[in-house]
Amino acid sequence: MEGLKAEIERKKRQLQDSNLITDPKKKYYKQSALVAKQTEEYWKKHNNLAKSENSTKISAHESTVSGEGKPTDRLAQLPRKEVIRRLRERCEPIRLFGEDDHDAYKRLKKLETSEPDVQGGGYENDFQTAMEKVDQDYLNEIVKSTNGDDAKQSIDVSVKDDGTRQEDIARMREELGQGDKDKDHEIVLRFFKYILKKWGEKLNDRSEEEKRIIKGKMASATHSQTVAYLKPLFRKLKNKDVDEGLLGSIVEIVQFMMDKNYIRANDAYLEMAIGNAPWPIGVTMVGIHARTGREKISSRYVAHVLNDETQRKYIQAVKRLMTQCQILFPTDPSRSYNFLRPSDNSSL
Repeated sequence: MEGLKAEIERKKRQLQDSNLITDPKKKYYKQSALVAKQTEEYWKKHNNLAKSENSTKISAHESTVSGEGKPTDRLAQLPRKEVIRRLRERCEPIRLFGEDDHDAYKRLKKLETSEPDVQGGGYENDFQTAMEKVDQDYLNEIVKSTNGDDAKQSIDVSVKDDGTRQEDIARMREELGQGDKDKDHEIVLRFFKYILKKWGEKLNDRSEEEKRIIKGKMASATHSQTVAYLKPLFRKLKNKDVDEGLLGSIVEIVQFMMDKNYIRANDAYLEMAIGNAPWPIGVTMVGIHARTGREKISSRYVAHVLNDETQRKYIQAVKRLMTQCQILFPTDPSRSYNFLRPSDNSSL
């Protein structure tokens, strides 16, 4: 009841403030008069806001024209034809609904900032880029052919030595997989860098003619591409923040590689890459109740290669390191994957 009385009082005060009843003898008013009064107050309020916004825009424009302020982004943007050309190169619409030229230019800037690796009307082919780099190095070698040693180095792949030697592998094998995650990160990083170094040294030991033919260029490009693919993984290993499930799979692969059991290493790689669970796409929870096969749907058996593009690339690079490790450190045919005679290794 008190609430009803308060609402009646509020309505009476609102009626007095609106001045709808000017004659004290009248005790009523028309609904149309109330609507007209509310409409008048509405337009009065919003007209004042519009005037203030217009005055702000005019003053900003005058300050820009007079040179008192810095040129705005609208004045500094690219021509419309250039914006259209760049958007079409990225297969993007040249204008969205309700978008003006400046909005399209800002969208292009955002795309170029977030996705800078678009070249030649499409996304960059990283293997083609690596091949172009090899060709460019070969051209530089021709230009610098009078410099001798510099010319020879220009067509060699980059090799970095972190100090790991063949004698250290046995000690690293004993320490790997003992429950110390930080140690596992360090050993995996050192072993992968060691395989990359031995692979690069083998490529650099080829003859000059072999380096310049198409097969030699493709081998150099594959090494360069693998180094680029492994950078995100190396960064994670260095910072010791690799996902626990993924780290366990990589540790298992490295253990088999150190033991020269390449068939078991390949099995572990397939389990890591594509998984062997009934739902390998990434399902880890299928309901609120426990099921018979629930223990089979753990993150360890998820297809890690499907998570994202970066992870797919360095998992693919790990497979290349497995292949090169088998070539560099051969073992019995019964423990080798896709065994080839030593004379056939040069074709890989």
